[in-house]
Amino acid sequence: MTNLQLYDLLTLAQKGDKYACDKFVSENSGLIWSIVRRFFGRGVDPDDLFQIGCVGFLKAISGYDPAFGTKFSTYAVPKITGEILRFLRDDGAVKVSRTVKEHAGAIRTARASLEQSLGREPRLSELAQHTGLTPEDIAAAEAATGAPESLQRESEDGFTLEHVLSDNYQEDSLIERVALREAVNSLPEKERSVIILRFYRGLTQDKTAKILGVSQVQVSRIEKRGITALRALLE
Repeated sequence: MTNLQLYDLLTLAQKGDKYACDKFVSENSGLIWSIVRRFFGRGVDPDDLFQIGCVGFLKAISGYDPAFGTKFSTYAVPKITGEILRFLRDDGAVKVSRTVKEHAGAIRTARASLEQSLGREPRLSELAQHTGLTPEDIAAAEAATGAPESLQRESEDGFTLEHVLSDNYQEDSLIERVALREAVNSLPEKERSVIILRFYRGLTQDKTAKILGVSQVQVSRIEKRGITALRALLE
């Protein structure tokens, strides 16, 4: 099925067409299963997890707006993940994968080494070259392994990621923390990099601009776009 046909199905599904909705879910079952598989081995039947994932997918259909500037699949991933995580709320901690932990360790080592040799914060491109990881891998690893208190770390403007996303955001809630990680990881590369550097690394807009090779004004604009997108993804 072409992208145009899928978009037409989505449009009809949002208007309440049950056949279109069922068809759209069926066409995206692979996406839903790809997320469900992350939660295998928790004592829950895979088919039950899939049904829960479908609930999240239906919520994504209802809430998606092309004006967000993201693909539907990008918007749907944190919705599906969040629904499953809520279902597994009492099932123990959600673990960060071993691969992501290994990436995070390699990034920390590379960052320390480059900071010493360069005498400054390394650029993402330099970290990528040093570690062999893509900028996307680096952003994902730092978001997934970032300390929870980073959500309450203030920028030079006095804002925290917790506050700009929601007045009712509960930083102690594992579900919301992991849903936020998923949402950050699903952002376009520029927005994701700025959010990581600003709120997880605690850097100023000026320093973030130097690392990314853009102006401070551009960082400000990208940051606003990223926060707007996160709000939409987490609603």
